[in-house]
Amino acid sequence: MKYVDLDASMTLPGGEVIDGVISPVEYLKRLPEFADALPAGARTFAADPQHYDFHGPRCVKDLNLERISFDKTDGETSMELMFRHNCWKHEEDLIIRYEGVSDYGLDIAAPSGIEPRSVVILDEILPHPDGCSHEIALRPGAITVVCRDLTATWVEADCPDKP
Repeated sequence: MKYVDLDASMTLPGGEVIDGVISPVEYLKRLPEFADALPAGARTFAADPQHYDFHGPRCVKDLNLERISFDKTDGETSMELMFRHNCWKHEEDLIIRYEGVSDYGLDIAAPSGIEPRSVVILDEILPHPDGCSHEIALRPGAITVVCRDLTATWVEADCPDKP
């Protein structure tokens, strides 16, 4: 990722330094500089105030990758990622639909036992000559998609295990 830091350091009030924290601070600081260069759907998703609010119900952190699907219509490739909510944090699932996919990379782990396949750490959306690039860091792995635009839709989810 260019601006989202997956291995940041944080200084506590007493001066103690903690390494290995994730931080979208630099990305959020720079987002106003390039937001207008993002396609409309990507801009809406990236600029959503809850997107990087770690305590918010629409933060992408801790979502579980559930499904990846592809479609081709009139010679244009689309791709859809479905992320399942984490009952302790989210009340909705997230579906991201990418239109005009020109490139993608998948580095994901197969499911192992009862653990989810891939859990979102954070993501970053940047302008690209083809529209935008979207990089999603996973535990473990990553997904990158270059597309004309994307649409992110939050859908109500059942959460029978919620305390």
